[in-house]
Amino acid sequence: MRLTGSITALATPFDAAGELDLDAWRRLLQMQIEGGTQAVVVAGSTGEAAALFDAEYDTLLRIAVEEIAGRIPVLAGTGLSNTTKTIELTRRAALLGADAALVVTPPYVRPTQAGLIAHYRAIADDGALPVVLYNVPGRTGGDLLPETVAELVDHPRIVAIKEARSEPERMEALLRLKSESFAVLSGDDPTACRAMLAGADGVISVASNVIPGAFRRLCDLARGGERAGAETWNARLMPLFDFLGVEPNPIPVKAVLQRMGVGHGLRLPLLPLSAVHQDSAARMTALAIELETERRDALVA
Repeated sequence: MRLTGSITALATPFDAAGELDLDAWRRLLQMQIEGGTQAVVVAGSTGEAAALFDAEYDTLLRIAVEEIAGRIPVLAGTGLSNTTKTIELTRRAALLGADAALVVTPPYVRPTQAGLIAHYRAIADDGALPVVLYNVPGRTGGDLLPETVAELVDHPRIVAIKEARSEPERMEALLRLKSESFAVLSGDDPTACRAMLAGADGVISVASNVIPGAFRRLCDLARGGERAGAETWNARLMPLFDFLGVEPNPIPVKAVLQRMGVGHGLRLPLLPLSAVHQDSAARMTALAIELETERRDALVA
C-alpha cells in the first residue's frame, strides 16, 4: 500500500439526540469521493474515537467500507494506550474491511522510545493490517522521535507515518526516511503545503472534511512541485485552517459541517463552538462553499 495525496480524517456526525447520524455519515463519505479525496480515516481523534462505543465504531467502519467499495483506502484509527488492546482493535478493524490501521502513540502512558519501538513492532508483527504510525505529542503526551522511526521503517507492515508536529526540521528529518515502502504524511493542515513541497507524500487532513475538492487541488499542486500555484492556493485556504484551530479539534470543523447540514454536534466533554466564534464559523462555511464551487467549476471547464 502507498498512501499519498489528500487523506481525510473524518469527523463523526451525530444527530440532535447525540446518536450516530448514519445518513449524514454516508453524505460525508460521498462528499469525499466526489471531491477527489484519496483515502479516509475512520474513528481517529477527529472522529471522536474515544467517545464511540464498540458497536458504533464497528458500524461506522462497516458503512465506510461498503460506501467506498474499494475506490480509495479506508484507514481505521486503532491506537490505544495498551499494546494488547491496540492489537485486538486492529484485528477487529481488519475483519470489518479496513485497509490499514492509523496507530497513534499510546496516549497518556508516555512510554520510552524503546517502549514505542516494541509497541509498534508487536502490532506490525501481528500482521492484521498495515500500520501507519501517528505522532501528535500535543494530544498524547509523548513524542515519536525520528531516530525511533528509523528503527521501524524497514518493517514490511509499517507503511507510513502521520507527523502532526509543524516544525520544518521535524519533517526534514522524517523525509530522509522516506522510501518506496514507507510514506511520510503531514498531519498539520497549516504547514501541509510546505511539507509536500519539501517532499511529503500527502496529508491526513481535518480541513478536507469541508473542502475535499479544494484540498485535493492543494495536494496536486504541491506534490506536483508547482510552488507558485500551491502557495497561492494555500493562501486562499489559510483562513479556514486558522479557524479550525481556534478551539480543540474537532469542535470548529463540526461547527462548519453542521452549517453544511452534516451532523449536529459533539459528545461531552467536548462542547459546541463558543459563541464568540460563531460569526467566524458562518464566514468560514461561506468560504468553504465558495472554494468547493470554484474547484468544481474549474474541473467542468
